[in-house]
Amino acid sequence: MNHSMPNAGMRVNSKAELIERQFRCLCEVSGILSKAKNIEETLSGILGVLHNQAGLRHGVITLYDPENSLIQVGAVYSDSESVNKHSSSVKYQPGEGIVGRVLEINESIVLGRISSEPRFLDRLELYDLELPFIGVPIRDGKGNAIGVLAAQPDVPADDYLPERTVFMKATADLLSQTVRLLVNVEEGQTIARERDELRREVRAKYGFDNMVVGHSEGMRRVFDQVRRVAKWDSTVLILGESGTGKELIANAIHYNSPRAHNSFVCLNCASLPENLLESELFGHEKGAFTNAVKQRKGRFEQADGGTLFLDEIGEISPLFQAKLLRVLQEGTLERVGGGQTIKVNVRIVAATNRNLEEEVEKGNFREDLYYRLNVMAIQIPALRERLVDVPELSEFLLGKIAKNQGRELRLTDSALRMLMSHDWPGNVRQLENCLERAAVMSEEGTIDCDVISLPDGHRNHHSFSAAPVAAQVDLDNPDMDERERLIAALEQAGWVQAKAARLLGMTPRQIAYRIQTMKINVRKL
Repeated sequence: MNHSMPNAGMRVNSKAELIERQFRCLCEVSGILSKAKNIEETLSGILGVLHNQAGLRHGVITLYDPENSLIQVGAVYSDSESVNKHSSSVKYQPGEGIVGRVLEINESIVLGRISSEPRFLDRLELYDLELPFIGVPIRDGKGNAIGVLAAQPDVPADDYLPERTVFMKATADLLSQTVRLLVNVEEGQTIARERDELRREVRAKYGFDNMVVGHSEGMRRVFDQVRRVAKWDSTVLILGESGTGKELIANAIHYNSPRAHNSFVCLNCASLPENLLESELFGHEKGAFTNAVKQRKGRFEQADGGTLFLDEIGEISPLFQAKLLRVLQEGTLERVGGGQTIKVNVRIVAATNRNLEEEVEKGNFREDLYYRLNVMAIQIPALRERLVDVPELSEFLLGKIAKNQGRELRLTDSALRMLMSHDWPGNVRQLENCLERAAVMSEEGTIDCDVISLPDGHRNHHSFSAAPVAAQVDLDNPDMDERERLIAALEQAGWVQAKAARLLGMTPRQIAYRIQTMKINVRKL
């Protein structure tokens, strides 16, 4: 189908006349590019010059999408509303049709008459099949084809097809930078959409509705404290036993704060020896120590403008406490092996399962650092202190497990009563792993008492321990498989991986690898 538009035609009397007209067109194209503001309008304007003044009708610019290995229409010049509407859905595989072939071979293709070429697809239904066709590649700075410029001379094949092809190549060269910009903008828009979608997912995950499951008075109080403190930059100290959900609270504070668009950086202070802890937090310069082969920013610099979550803050030594206090007081640091003072703007959220007041009295924790951290304290109750939340919490956790396993899971009333009768020394994390084990053992998806395995023994409900430990299980029991043994060790170690590794005679790296390969859920909830 031929959708022609009125134009002056390009029948010329001499080669000189053709070249002069093409030169004027190239000047006009350059002028359009120099004033470009809107990319789509710019491309349409250039195709308009080709159509109306250069005798090259119905210009089309197609772009290569490497992610999907497709060539799609970026701009088309036509007076047909249906063609303009339909063009965005037209796509080619590399090598498909004449356009795909131009991109594949990265060379121009010139047809004296379209109807003589069976590979011409005419998906746009735009061209006169009895007239010529010219397609030239649009190349990037390295000479690779990133698109195709195509158009149809408005006269039958004549002696000037080579000159028209040279003109099309020159126009494609001028277009190259604009097309690259268009591709980058599209990629940027895709990245922006993905970023915004990820932000929505994160905010949904750490929103107030998902942060607190249960309606016990203790958790309602925590919920209210987090909601109030999130909007300010105050330092927060989260207190509670292992497995109560300190990291989730820290996430909720950050992602509901004005700093949510910046980084949330975590560090478990108990997971590193002191010499590595300093480098990890403050960074190091190249050559600062044996393995420092390049400069590295520490967690404070990584969190600049955002939030730094220091978990297990009660485990650091008095010597390192003094170094940390200086950074918190002055907002500046020096990398290990460096002399440059670096200023950082970081909100601190710290967490511990220790009673820091007692540690201060014993001389194990600096009083000035304690008061620096204890601006706003949030005490998370142990699960045994809010057993009323176990039904709702179990339903929430079971929903997550069901989603991971891709099936429906249901907890019987008797199984729920069994869960509520336990005092959960390992807190929410122990409850989740108990439910996950039960789900694995339940082939039909209905979890009853027979598939729930609870450790024997009960904890003293009125004690507060630095590291709650599950009832001792014989880790050498030959009836236990490797996964059960690993989970039992983790529960005994209060879900501190380094401690569990020592119980099993492993290195922390070995135990981390097994946790990953066995898909054991150790997320802090």
